[in-house]
Amino acid sequence: MKVAIIGSGGREHMILKKIKNHPKISQLFVIPGNAGMREEAKCVNLDITRNEEVLKFAQEQKLDFVIVSPDNPLVAGMVDVLEDAGIACFGPRKSGAILEGSKIFAKNFMKRHSIPTANFWTFDSVSRAMEFVQTASFPIVIKADGLAFGKGVVIAHTLDQAVQCLKEMMEEEIFGESGKQVVIEEFLEGKEASILAFCDGKTIVPMMSSMDYKKALDGNEGLNTGGMGCIAPNPYYTKEIEQECMEKIFLPTLRGLQEENMDFRGCLYFGLMLTKDGVKVIEYNCRFGDPETQTILPLLESDLLEIMQSCANQTLQKEQVIFASQASCCVVLASNGYPKAFQTGYPITYPLTFEICFAGVKEEGGQLLNAGGRVLSVTSIAQTLQDAREQTYQKISQISFEGSYCRTDIGGEVE
Repeated sequence: MKVAIIGSGGREHMILKKIKNHPKISQLFVIPGNAGMREEAKCVNLDITRNEEVLKFAQEQKLDFVIVSPDNPLVAGMVDVLEDAGIACFGPRKSGAILEGSKIFAKNFMKRHSIPTANFWTFDSVSRAMEFVQTASFPIVIKADGLAFGKGVVIAHTLDQAVQCLKEMMEEEIFGESGKQVVIEEFLEGKEASILAFCDGKTIVPMMSSMDYKKALDGNEGLNTGGMGCIAPNPYYTKEIEQECMEKIFLPTLRGLQEENMDFRGCLYFGLMLTKDGVKVIEYNCRFGDPETQTILPLLESDLLEIMQSCANQTLQKEQVIFASQASCCVVLASNGYPKAFQTGYPITYPLTFEICFAGVKEEGGQLLNAGGRVLSVTSIAQTLQDAREQTYQKISQISFEGSYCRTDIGGEVE
């Protein structure tokens, strides 16, 4: 069968690594992919914001299965276009992807289906939002309604910070249309957990728990990023909490999707906060997380392609999804200055024997160069988190480019 993966980041590179040697696959494409993937699959430089361009390629190549991975094409309805043309896909249709495409929709969905989440208020007027924060208790959380590359969430600790954030999002439009409406939420305290789940619209099967590190700097300081590292399993996600989540969050979400005729066949991501008052949903994503994917999938013992096809044809079974009883630690190597301004074009040196998931890279003269904020990630698995962590940092120490940096404390506080 001919298979294509849509996307170009570390998440897509890990999906590629998991399926590239599958005996059923005769040809494997990544659209657009990146220079670090070229030895493992054929990269095709198409604009994934143009559904018809991808459809034309899929029809010309007679693709059998397409894994639509990033949020933008999912929210823009790429799966609808491909499936309507008879091409099977892993990923939700537009009606399901709105859970990530609009935070306002997602919060109201949770409210309609009694799914625990933070108290919230929505605004489409900057003046009304400004009036609200004048009387708010801080800290508060301000979120752009639409997609913002993982950076549209600000924890405002003071009124000045809240005012500045609202000006940037709603007036200066730093996130374009995505920030014209905002959600303001109460600030939740507790440990975070990321739970990715396979979903075929009828059945939901959670994957191994993980803990993502979103802040740019050690000690959870600095700005929010797309993720600087991740560990699995999440040490705070107990069997009791898992049961609570299944009863109060996962199954009610599935029922809500069914009741509202939202077609969700793909990966449903639950961003959770483990508070003293129980588990609450921070956000939904409509796809695999990054770097959660690079952390969790190395532990998956089952056939990933088979699971994805089962999601697409609504035959998913809990017994299909088996994870190793080991620990995993993923660390992201980024360009200095990320998530703000950073320099690119520096050669990357790394041992060729390492399993690396490349993201923000390009090739010039046969040499890989950094070309983005999050450049690559390295994952190790071991019997204990401490061993996995030591192995990952030992590998990271052998990879370098000018201005490279990483957090040094991924998984450190739970040793």
